[in-house]
Amino acid sequence: MSQTVVVKIGTSSLTQPETGQLALSTIAALVEVLSTLRQQGNRVVLVSSGAIGVGCARLGLTDRPKTIALKQAVAAVGQGRLMRIYDDFFTAMQQPIAQVLLTRGDLVERSRYVNVYRTFQELLQLGVVPIVNENDTVAVDELKFGDNDTLSALVASLVDADWLFLLTDVDRLYSEDPRSNPDAQPIALVQNMKQLADVQTGKPGSRWGTGGMVTKIAAAQIATGAGVRTVIMQGKSPLNLLKILAGDAIGTQFEPQPRPFNARQRWIAHGLISTGKLLLDEGAVEAICKAGKSLLAAGILHVEGEFESHDAVTLCDRAGHEIAKGLVNYSREELQKIQGHHSEKISEILGYLGADTIVHRDNLVLNQ
Repeated sequence: MSQTVVVKIGTSSLTQPETGQLALSTIAALVEVLSTLRQQGNRVVLVSSGAIGVGCARLGLTDRPKTIALKQAVAAVGQGRLMRIYDDFFTAMQQPIAQVLLTRGDLVERSRYVNVYRTFQELLQLGVVPIVNENDTVAVDELKFGDNDTLSALVASLVDADWLFLLTDVDRLYSEDPRSNPDAQPIALVQNMKQLADVQTGKPGSRWGTGGMVTKIAAAQIATGAGVRTVIMQGKSPLNLLKILAGDAIGTQFEPQPRPFNARQRWIAHGLISTGKLLLDEGAVEAICKAGKSLLAAGILHVEGEFESHDAVTLCDRAGHEIAKGLVNYSREELQKIQGHHSEKISEILGYLGADTIVHRDNLVLNQ
């Protein structure tokens, strides 16, 4: 049966640790595996880091750049080199590829999100392997994914993937960093994220990369919440990917959660960035979580953040625990005037007719 598979490979797997030069044998093995998956009828997306690392090697830089402008310049140099290598290897396998560069803004704005979705669908329908990276050359801090682990999880959600493989420099998730503690215990299966409460994730392990195990766990949470089975595995052994799909227990697998979201709900849950927070009373929390109701002004205790109408906000209980996310019908200033009041009073308080609901249930997604 055909499946949709998203594979993310990090800089630590793509390059030599000391020099930052491309690890060509790893790339060749990965390309062969992905081409095999395509020949078997699967839909394949590759999310590839490495542009800045490759750019540094190309320019003879010994340290990762610190300023945004220099990062963007180096990424522009490295991205072309990286795609040239991929195209050469994939061409040898007679497999067409496409470059897809994204910023967070492409997923925040609904029309752009839909356009990205349609582009992916057309590419996959054509049998192309999209190679995705953050558009580092133009991305700014406010609209950055931050790391390609997060980007790969959002892409997996976008394309409704069956699998997300996170290829890294360790063979699986451990209770602690195995490089500093040889007694660290391997974790083969994660059925619920609460299992990982005591896991010591450590710090990023590569001077060229930006992620670390903490970003992979966060990515797994996004992906599994969208119904995507997620695997952390050794990036230097791409052939294990085929073995895992055949049923072998290699790496760490995160079991997918039920898929309660439609495409619009996935966009709200994972594509949007919350710009505000609303603290709710017990009645509002129960109405939203148990009765599937919309949020009304009467249930709002406190308003935080700066947001306008139709921005995304996080809904929290009285203690600040997140319960949901949704699109708000009023700005911060308007909400501060009408919070705690019944809906029929809204037009009287504001002086004009507005929506009865603060967040309509059709624009609201509960936390998993």
